Amino acid sequence: MDAILILKLIMAPILILGASFASSRWGHTISGWLVSLPLNSAPVIFLLALEQGPSFASSSAEGIILGLASLSGFSLAYSWLSLRLGLHCLYSMILGWTVFFFFSFLLENVSSNLILSFIGVTVWLLIVERLFPRAKNQFTVDSGSFGRRELVIRVVAATSLIILVTTYAPLLGPKLSGLLTPFPIYTSVLAWSIHHRQGAGSSVKFVHGATFGLFTSAIFFLVVGSLITSWGVGVSYITAISLSIITHGFLLRQLTLQSST
Repeated sequence: MDAILILKLIMAPILILGASFASSRWGHTISGWLVSLPLNSAPVIFLLALEQGPSFASSSAEGIILGLASLSGFSLAYSWLSLRLGLHCLYSMILGWTVFFFFSFLLENVSSNLILSFIGVTVWLLIVERLFPRAKNQFTVDSGSFGRRELVIRVVAATSLIILVTTYAPLLGPKLSGLLTPFPIYTSVLAWSIHHRQGAGSSVKFVHGATFGLFTSAIFFLVVGSLITSWGVGVSYITAISLSIITHGFLLRQLTLQSST
């Protein structure tokens, strides 16, 4: 079996299972904060760099940064529809996906560069944070555990996304591959599960944490996209991971401060 295919099959399960077990201990907002790490998209860019070359991966990284705007649009739409308007989880999810694809369609036709994309998406994420509906007791720990069936569904969904995007990337092109990579498969599966087990409020807490943490993903792919062609995959990823750890720690502190006000 091809070594890259093996990497595709084992990378997502390791990352997703680790995040799922961690999320069972620290509550919905914190689990969302953990999920907002580029657990799916970082492996995709890594594999694209190996298969298609650093230049393709750099362009895809810019697409992923723009795709974070689509992802946050999904999160904002789903949260408002389910919490404030009281729509059924299914309808809220479908309309949220519609917003994601609408944003992706618009952004595919936007001519920009890596730096401008990062600045624009960062400003948009700040706006989304201001518009996000709030649920009370954001740091209530979920004492319930996830069943094996749910874990299997999450692992299969995340692995399928990585295989699908990396397989069809040459047909989609680097920008569209990047735009579609942040599609909220993992976020949707978790939000759906929490919504049905504990209600819309708990689900929105999770989605808010996941959306707030997207600043880390934006910085990660800014660094990777900027350095991968000149410094190579290894150095660019080590640098991006180091900065992401610092950024994500700062975001956790901000979430903690929000919970105390």
